[in-house]
Amino acid sequence: MKNVNQYHPQFFPVENPPMAWTKKTMIEKPPVWCSVDLRDGNQALITPMSLEEKIEFFQYLVKIGFKEIEIGFPAASETEYQFCRILIEQNMIPDDVTIQVLTQAREHIIAKTFEALKGAKHAIVHLYNSTSLAQREQIFRKSREEIVDIAVKGAELCKAYRKKAEEHFRFEYSPESFTGTEPEFALEICNAILQVWEPSESNSVIINLPVTVSHSMPHIYANQVEYMNNHLHKRENVIISLHPHNDRGCAVADSELGLLAGGDRIEGTLFGNGERTGNVDIITLAMNMYSQGIDPKLDFSNMPEAVELYERVTRMHVYERSPYSGQLVFAAFSGSHQDAIAKGMHWREEHNCKDWTVPYLPINPSDVGRVYETDVIRINSQSGKGGIGYLMESKYGFHIPPKMRESFGYLVKNVSDHAHKELLPEEVRQIFEDAYVNIESPLTLPEVHYTQKGKGIIEATVTIHYQGRTETVHAEGNGRLDAVSNALKKFLQMRYKLMTYNEHALEVCSNSQAVSYVSLEKNDKTFWGVGIQSDIINSSISALTSALNRLLEGEV
Repeated sequence: MKNVNQYHPQFFPVENPPMAWTKKTMIEKPPVWCSVDLRDGNQALITPMSLEEKIEFFQYLVKIGFKEIEIGFPAASETEYQFCRILIEQNMIPDDVTIQVLTQAREHIIAKTFEALKGAKHAIVHLYNSTSLAQREQIFRKSREEIVDIAVKGAELCKAYRKKAEEHFRFEYSPESFTGTEPEFALEICNAILQVWEPSESNSVIINLPVTVSHSMPHIYANQVEYMNNHLHKRENVIISLHPHNDRGCAVADSELGLLAGGDRIEGTLFGNGERTGNVDIITLAMNMYSQGIDPKLDFSNMPEAVELYERVTRMHVYERSPYSGQLVFAAFSGSHQDAIAKGMHWREEHNCKDWTVPYLPINPSDVGRVYETDVIRINSQSGKGGIGYLMESKYGFHIPPKMRESFGYLVKNVSDHAHKELLPEEVRQIFEDAYVNIESPLTLPEVHYTQKGKGIIEATVTIHYQGRTETVHAEGNGRLDAVSNALKKFLQMRYKLMTYNEHALEVCSNSQAVSYVSLEKNDKTFWGVGIQSDIINSSISALTSALNRLLEGEV
């Protein structure tokens, strides 16, 4: 590509990092979660949420388990200020939930922020200023010392205003653009803040390390977090918070490696909404932990509800392939995938398996409110016999014989291919019924009667109507189905083999109908028929007649 020479790394790697975090294989406990949907998420919307929508979103965040929620920047606008006041004055904040508000290191903004928080039982005042080399040089044109002075004065003002307040407030500091800041300078300014705020066991301080703009691969960020973790003043009373953005598509990886490297807390948004490519997707992070057997302490058991609310109040769309939450993330169109999932599900039933190990499904879709029949096995021209058979079994109760599944699978795929579309489950069933079930043309059996002739021998008296003539035929067989088949052969003067007969109760149906499957073979071709009747004998005869009618139609 052109102009590549104008780009170069804008991050500052830690020299000789110990990288002790690389020896860990997984995150063993959930972080403290802080939703910034109502701040970072809202400011990134084309149409910001209304006051009513923000209240609804806040209540939903509380419902699913967030204990810390950044509600906005009260000094930035009247709407932000009003939202904060409504939550406090109308007692909408549960006692175990802490709201968080953002402020710059400027006295009139800090004063307005504390005014907005009056009466809050618990709150975090989040102070920030820019520290990266690019912003120091290009925007503020200030030295390191001057940038530290801005931060320290802001911290002192926050401390002074808190002393006047009657409420319990905690502090958080962010060196904005941390990843574009020299590590030793980031440490210097954070420790200067900690000297002012004096963290203690009863007064912990949050140091937030934002990936304001993503510049590097995730291991670089992890090393930067580890460096801060190893050198922060009074680390035992400091909560290291991570706030990754997704410019390089690495926000989830940045967060996970950052937690391994010493992070205690995550700031992010549901579905990753935020400026540019967004913030880290908390749903993905939480569900990644869940898939490894770690309770994230957030409840996403009704993912469709989360998607519906988010799309409605933000006017954004959850991408169909978004991890865990997208409409298609559990869907299998590939025949081999469908077959593996179907066999995996049957294996679980056969072995009464408690652990989830089904191929191609990292978690059980039902754990997030998804439905197997409509969300997992999806039917189009790429589908296979296993998936189509599993759909018919799980949704409609048909245990189609293995060899018939192949025949039916090709039929369904052909319909989808010619229609150039996915087929809904009810469309698949309709294809099945139209092609195989209770087919009464061109041949019908108006009456069938049976007589026991001897041990294991049945005589069938069969009335047959075909091509305008009706005739009653007598024939014997080693069972009712065999006897009727022999009568049909005699009437038609035809030779064929009855190859398959299966039956079962159609338990999904409320009237407990019986279903039978029959295959006939003639000239090395197989013809399938299905009978559904209230009586198993009648269903077997319907299946035989259906298969024979398909044979007769095939010979025309």
